[in-house]
Amino acid sequence: MQSYTIGQAARLLGVSPDTARRWADAGRVATHRDQSGRRLIDGRDLAAFSIEVAQGGIGEEEGSYTSARNAFPGIVTAVTLGDVAAQVEIQAGPHRLVSLLTREAVEELGLEVGMQATARVKSTSVHIDRT
Repeated sequence: MQSYTIGQAARLLGVSPDTARRWADAGRVATHRDQSGRRLIDGRDLAAFSIEVAQGGIGEEEGSYTSARNAFPGIVTAVTLGDVAAQVEIQAGPHRLVSLLTREAVEELGLEVGMQATARVKSTSVHIDRT
């Protein structure tokens, strides 16, 4: 399972590293330390927390979250596989993006909850890039 540093988590949540650190210090999201002593957040924990943050608003640092060229980097919060089709949800800061794509595409990208991905939006179509 992929883990994220406080800085990476902050970028994915659309807040400053100080805010993410305060949330971790307050116990709002669980952390653990790696061999070098850095605090890390498990991908699944960050995915669940990103949904909580989005539903309750950003919190301390209200502001806009913008994308460059319609790219929304975020964290995969749900993957639902059918026989042929699949649904992938990404939380990109305060934005929840849902893409319907083939099961084969999800499997080729190796998408799973807790990993980083980028949703690229053109018109009504959302494409997922694994990052």
